[in-house]
Amino acid sequence: MFKKILIANRGEIALRIIRTCKEMGIKSVAVYSTADADSLHVKFADEAVCIGPPASKDSYLKISNIMSAAEITNADAIHPGYGFLSENAKFSKICQEHNIKFIGATAEMISRMGDKASARATMEEAGIPCVPGSEGLLDTFEDAEKLANSMGYPVMLKATAGGGGKGMRAIWKKENLRKGWDDARQESKAAFDNDAMYLEKLIVEPRHIEIQIIGDAYGKACHLSERDCSVQRRHQKLTEETPSPFMTTKLRKAMGESAVKAAEYIKYEGAGTVEFLVDNKRNFYFMEMNTRIQVEHPITEQVIDFDLIREQILVAAGVPISGKNYFPKLHSIECRINAEDPYNNFRPSPGRIVTLHAPGGHGVRLDTHVYAGYSIPPNYDSMIAKLITTAQTREEAINKMKRALDEFVIEGVKTTIPFHRQLMDNPDYVSGNYTTKFMEDFIMKPEA
Repeated sequence: MFKKILIANRGEIALRIIRTCKEMGIKSVAVYSTADADSLHVKFADEAVCIGPPASKDSYLKISNIMSAAEITNADAIHPGYGFLSENAKFSKICQEHNIKFIGATAEMISRMGDKASARATMEEAGIPCVPGSEGLLDTFEDAEKLANSMGYPVMLKATAGGGGKGMRAIWKKENLRKGWDDARQESKAAFDNDAMYLEKLIVEPRHIEIQIIGDAYGKACHLSERDCSVQRRHQKLTEETPSPFMTTKLRKAMGESAVKAAEYIKYEGAGTVEFLVDNKRNFYFMEMNTRIQVEHPITEQVIDFDLIREQILVAAGVPISGKNYFPKLHSIECRINAEDPYNNFRPSPGRIVTLHAPGGHGVRLDTHVYAGYSIPPNYDSMIAKLITTAQTREEAINKMKRALDEFVIEGVKTTIPFHRQLMDNPDYVSGNYTTKFMEDFIMKPEA
């Protein structure tokens, strides 16, 4: 087992990993930028190393600084969390070359599954259902136009290196294809330094349902059931739940088997997520694979009583998995609490938290790194907390979430707490009748 793990991340996920390290008797090393000197992950780690100024490119994305921190603290493993370098093949390879275990996918696996066109081709080889689309990357706009005409509109243009909704354009009619092509390539080039594109048939108003999987170093994989992530804004998830209200026993079995088949086909090692689009007839199609822990992993932990970070560490240390598939015994919902103003187009709201009162009680979990007096820096993602409620039924979980949101007080900055509170009263959400288009019709009402 590892003696010391460096967490190459910040905020709530860094603190989340530190907690499991402590429970396992493993020393932890936090890294931080100057903007994060007062963050809780820095305070609770056994050691902490400053790795640069606030800009991510000079700190959390600067591989040389992180490797130096690992070297001077004698860390024998690095956990990348999510975001930043968690799906960076170069970083995974450098760790391997320096005999430091990267707690995540291998460089080869990240390259294979991180490139969306390559991932799609691999899944087709494995016999996993995929959305109809281009075979590989599109060389020219004319190729995209020809394929779109043959498949019929609407279609979706996607950047092969894309993520977080960047480099994606839904094209509803032929006249808009050229502009969508140019805009998507330009955006992808700016964000990922890669403007390669592919094209898929657009599945109208699907559910976004993902399957959590774990694979070990011996070629065995298992699944830990599904999460419904369909409530999104600009392809960014806002709330997630498990089990999905759209799920059936038959569909869960089929999707779970496909996710395990995909993982074992590529001999996947570590925690990962196979993401699917599911149409209104419950046909499911492979969308992408995330080769890391997910933001929304706590809801899976809650319904099956399972520590996913612990399992990541065990698998990385060479411990085989049981091979048993897991199914939800309870219902759990996660609300992402962002420092954003939901009444002003979700505009970011960094600044100092003056007052904070955390909700509590049976079935309430709060993952956060902030506290009263903490200053939220403007340099990073605006998520400051994850509020999770768990109960015997979906109705009870929603009612518990309402109560917890009413208790959750953050003053000094705007947050998405009011949005989530209104969401919990929305008839379509309460009935489970929502798709990825839900937020297009959702209107924030003025606070009473």
